[in-house]
Amino acid sequence: MSGNETHLIERLARVAPGLPALLRYRFAADFRYDLVAGVSVAAVALPVAIAYAQLAGFSPVVGLYSSILPLVAYALFGTSRQLMVNPDAAACAMIAAAVAPLAVGDVELYASLAIMLTLFTGLFCIAASFLRLGALADFLSKPILVGFLNGVAISILLGQIGKLFGFPIESGGIIPRLLEFIAKLPQTHGPTLAVGLGSFAVLFLARRFLCRLPAALVALVAAAMAVALLKLDGQGVVILGPVPAGLPPLRWPTVPLEYLPALAASAAGLALVLFTSGVLTARSFAAKNRYEIDVDREFAAFGAANLASAVSQGFAVTGADSRTAMGDAAGGRTQVTGLVAAATMAMVLLFLTGPLQYVPIAALGAVLVFAAFSLFDVRSLRDIWKIDRREVGLSVITTLGVVAVGAIDAILFAVALALVRFIRLTARPRDEVLGKVDGLPGFHAIERHPGARTFSGLALYRFNGPITFFNAPYFKQRALAVAAAAGPELRWFVIDAIPISHIDVTGLYALRDLRETLEARGATLILAGRQTEILNGLRETGLYRPEHEKRLFPTLRQALRAYRRETRPVDAPPDEE
Repeated sequence: MSGNETHLIERLARVAPGLPALLRYRFAADFRYDLVAGVSVAAVALPVAIAYAQLAGFSPVVGLYSSILPLVAYALFGTSRQLMVNPDAAACAMIAAAVAPLAVGDVELYASLAIMLTLFTGLFCIAASFLRLGALADFLSKPILVGFLNGVAISILLGQIGKLFGFPIESGGIIPRLLEFIAKLPQTHGPTLAVGLGSFAVLFLARRFLCRLPAALVALVAAAMAVALLKLDGQGVVILGPVPAGLPPLRWPTVPLEYLPALAASAAGLALVLFTSGVLTARSFAAKNRYEIDVDREFAAFGAANLASAVSQGFAVTGADSRTAMGDAAGGRTQVTGLVAAATMAMVLLFLTGPLQYVPIAALGAVLVFAAFSLFDVRSLRDIWKIDRREVGLSVITTLGVVAVGAIDAILFAVALALVRFIRLTARPRDEVLGKVDGLPGFHAIERHPGARTFSGLALYRFNGPITFFNAPYFKQRALAVAAAAGPELRWFVIDAIPISHIDVTGLYALRDLRETLEARGATLILAGRQTEILNGLRETGLYRPEHEKRLFPTLRQALRAYRRETRPVDAPPDEE
């Protein structure tokens, strides 16, 4: 390859990271694996897309529209070799929660609003990529994300249970839905319930005995065959009906201007959730296959995938863990797996939509309820409980928020909870008084080591966080409390600077005030650790004074040695540490 070609590929990689890999694709070595994996992914994605379209409030063909072009877009712009971008249960629940109150039963307006919401979500993701906000993938903590997905699982379960029994449930909220469900139990339609329970049985049996086949596809095929052979649609079992053949028309969505502010607000929360959950999937498979992803470029890739979905009349998409797992398990090696899956689904849309009309709604409900069970994560809650019970409370609050106020408002509430949690941890970090423990190297908190030895006239203090505008008064208060507890004989107050990652202007003033207060009591403020960093910072800001050299030490050990030299009588033998 010439130098010009290499330079061109490098330039393309800055815009479309997946394109160079496709240009260098090893057809002979990889295609047979990607072909099998892509067809396997399509086999899983087809029934799931149809079911999730129902969950989002669309006709089943829209689920297929949302599954084709996003895969192509991600193959060009994504940095993961395995990730499959497709409809997701949480995204569909959020779309329905955001759009249904605005559409007020107008089917055409509902579709336009959902597509515009998807477009805005893609634009938000691309803007976030330019602003390098990929770190937002870490913003929603594990407990909050688990709680959010658990709430989505409960919402899906409550939303689909009526389809299994053959009657609609129109109430909102967990308690009203349960009460309506109980009140309508006498209206249960026997054939519909039989189809739903039969679909459940097939799902469980397929996962146990036909583990190489996608359980959802097996269940929907079995249910459609039962409807066609037994004429169950004539007995009142509701089916999908005719599914229009052909690829989606490509056009931009249009909606009345008055809906744009509400859609933009919902799109911001949706973009955060889609990106966070998608990157979690991408990271897990990248770690398994030993390569790295670029989270900032992933933001752009998710944005491109959602723009592609909106242009093809689809709804919001993200990284799909079940379809990604299927592609990886089937041996997929590159992004071509996604392209094969997209081509397979396009062929279904062109030539095989006829059999889809016999799929019963109850079977789709069973697939969604089954997916809801897989979303509900009890194991993680149990593990979090062992680590920190307060974090379980945070997770449960998020779950109740999703069920009570809906997914969009709940994610904004979850973001607020994450902010409060972050501020609390940063504004009130753990602080410790340190001492020596016999048999252990270094210095340790006397609170956790009751036998730790302290030093007369010396206080060793550790503040485990930055000293900035929102915690500087707290730092000063805690440091003065430790100094007061040391008594009037205190000579040196030594701060371990290693955990202090940053000191802003307010923090510098707090340190100055602390130094002056200690000097008024006859004590000296000493910083141990980050000596070079602190001295360079003082020189850059013009605050450097020669006397600073005497108050800074590279380590706590050297500070202790200097203190002993200064306070030891001239004729006394050297101390041992």
